[in-house]
Amino acid sequence: MGDWIEPGVAAPDFSAETHDGSRIRLSELRGQTVVLYFYPRDDTPGCTREACAFRDGNAELAAHGAIVLGVSPDSAASHRRFRDKYQLSFALLADPQHEVAELFGAWREKTMYGKTNMGIQRSTYLIDHAGVVARVWKHVAVDGHDAQVLEAVRELAAR
Repeated sequence: MGDWIEPGVAAPDFSAETHDGSRIRLSELRGQTVVLYFYPRDDTPGCTREACAFRDGNAELAAHGAIVLGVSPDSAASHRRFRDKYQLSFALLADPQHEVAELFGAWREKTMYGKTNMGIQRSTYLIDHAGVVARVWKHVAVDGHDAQVLEAVRELAAR
């Protein structure tokens, strides 16, 4: 379990497989604003609401120079099904060994129904065009989160 990456720190570079089997390297996205969000599992109620909210706001995020990347421990094949089912308009990154989540501190100890286990803490990082973390949401409540991220992207674009 890693520490949270805080604002003002360079985002750690990583490479991950996408839903279509290609690879994305974060450092290759410099020059763009990146919304990197971590979610527990494909096609579950909260994760679906969050993904669909980012899908619905994706055009406006893109208009401000931002791209969205979703990360979960699910496989590329699972991401492909999830993406197709909900017509998601952004890349989903497979992190089955939770390496990316650990780099950013999103792989945490969680307690549910009295049981403790390790898993993704729903969280979002806003990374600026220079690759520096501009904003972090560490414990995301799904409803309204997309609006918070869009407002932060607008503020970042206005700088």
